[in-house]
Parts: sequence; structure tokens; C-alpha cells
Amino acid sequence: MSGERIGSLIGAIGGLVFILVNAGGLPGAAPLVARCLGVAAFAFVVWYAVVRPRPGAVEARPPTRRAMRVYWICVGAMALAIPVGAAVVNNVLDAPELTVCWVVLVVGAHFLPFAKAFDAPVFAPLAWTLVGIAVVGGALTLALDEQAAAWTAVLAGAALLAYVALGSRPGRETRAA
Repeated sequence: MSGERIGSLIGAIGGLVFILVNAGGLPGAAPLVARCLGVAAFAFVVWYAVVRPRPGAVEARPPTRRAMRVYWICVGAMALAIPVGAAVVNNVLDAPELTVCWVVLVVGAHFLPFAKAFDAPVFAPLAWTLVGIAVVGGALTLALDEQAAAWTAVLAGAALLAYVALGSRPGRETRAA
């Protein structure tokens, strides 16, 4: 399996996890609807971006050492920033309802360096979309209701799934995985 397809699978799994884990905080029948739509979208995206054959597709070059170094540094920073930031949000700010917004923000920010490192412009709008969702979701959580945090995470999951599908469109030239 190519690096691009592995990345698509990881992104799709991340999107599904955001939806499945956080939909429980939604009101009424929304958790069931969000989870069912999330699973259906995940199945479609995995088929579309990972499984489906791509006639005439040129396989991407393997990522450079520099790109992989950027990848691992960003993943490591994300793995550190999530629990450290969550501890600050919970214990210092005493605002546990913002933890999920923090996670969305960090996941979004970790994609920013990928656009240049992997010569894959799709990562920049994905990153800024997730950062924007996190900021707006955090503000709505503080201003309106804690349920906004759950909506933030579900929307972030949907955005991840959408960007995986968009990044796998036929005819899109990929220079690196």
C-alpha cells in the first residue's frame, strides 16, 4: 500500500474516531445519526481513497528523509501537546469542557508543516479548517453550552473525512505521499 493510501487511511480513522467518541455529547437522536453517518462516510472514504483502483494513477514518490523527520516531529509534538494542554485546560483553567476543542486545535496545527514537507497543498486548508473549527467551537462552548464541544469534535471528524476524499480525487497530481 502506498504512503498516500496509508495517510488517507490514518486520516479517515482519525475522522471516524472524532465522530464516534464525541457524538455521545450531542442531544437527542443526534448521537445515533452522527455515528451512523460517520460510519457510512468512513466506509465510502476508505473505498474511495484507499481501496478503489485508480486507472492511470502515477504512484507517488516515497517521502524524503526530511519529510519523514517533519512527520515524526509533528506527531511527537502532537502526542505531547494533547495531554499537557489537556492538563492545563482541566487543572489550571478549570475548563474541562474545552479539552476536546484543544485536541482538535492540536490535531489541526500538526498538519500545518505537512503541506510543505510532503509537497501536498491539501494539508494547509485541512490544518486551518481544523484550527478554525477548534477556535469557534471553543468560543461557542464558553459562550453558549458545553454541547458545542461535542459538535466541534464531530464537525472536525467530518472535515477530516471530507479532506481525505478531496485529496483522493481522480486527476489530482500527487508529488509525494
